[in-house]
Amino acid sequence: MKQLTIIKIGGNVIDNSENLHRFLLDFTALPGDKILVHGGGKIATELGESLGIEAKMIEGRRITDIETLRIVTMVYAGLINKNMVAQLQAKGSNAIGLSGADGNVIRAKKRPVSTKTYGTESGPMAGAVIDYGFVGDLDENSVSSTTLDSLLKAGLVPVLCAITHDGDTQLLNTNADTIASSVAVAMSALYETRLVYCFEKKGVLRDVNDDGSVVREIRSGEFEGLKADGTVAGGMIPKLHNAFEAINKGVSAVYIGKADELADLAVGTFGTKMLK
Repeated sequence: MKQLTIIKIGGNVIDNSENLHRFLLDFTALPGDKILVHGGGKIATELGESLGIEAKMIEGRRITDIETLRIVTMVYAGLINKNMVAQLQAKGSNAIGLSGADGNVIRAKKRPVSTKTYGTESGPMAGAVIDYGFVGDLDENSVSSTTLDSLLKAGLVPVLCAITHDGDTQLLNTNADTIASSVAVAMSALYETRLVYCFEKKGVLRDVNDDGSVVREIRSGEFEGLKADGTVAGGMIPKLHNAFEAINKGVSAVYIGKADELADLAVGTFGTKMLK
């Protein structure tokens, strides 16, 4: 099988033009077939605020009402995606920017409305209705691996934003980490696929205050022990949980590391590597 690298970047890269330029140079230089997945950064929030549209959250997660959906579609699938594609073209990478609707590449399902039940001393009590709005969830059939494969075989580099669709005219806002993982799993049937999450840290750190304490390799059997001793804590727990879930579904390896060190991936010293 040929190797395919799927790389996800977030706001820490997108919001800084110098960081983005350096990252895209390293991304272009990375050998082999590759796919880039990006989130949205601060631009959508700032645009919403300038238009008087307040960001609404439930337990730290954004609610995507119809006005917010219009903004994130314009920003994610438009401004950010096309700016990134233009920069990649200038750097010699024949990129093609896509939302999930383009080529039916990612079809999602609108997240259902739910009711959270809260426990009390006298027993369970019905709580508030939770409606995330136009948020799309993915399943094992969401990603069109054949479409992506045809683009790769044509020498194109797909650049996927966080906008998907439901196949019935409705656009949806989907978590970019989830998109990257779902794409990696789907493509693992056709390629030896590795998934790379670029964020602000150098990887999983034994000491969060020491950038030199990177844990270079973690196997699935070590995960629980690292949670127990506090090496993996907070927001890193769901990141690694999702990483090992992807590995269990066919992805060969998952990396977590700092975007400006992406060039180290070619020599095997990038961030933390998760293996089965």
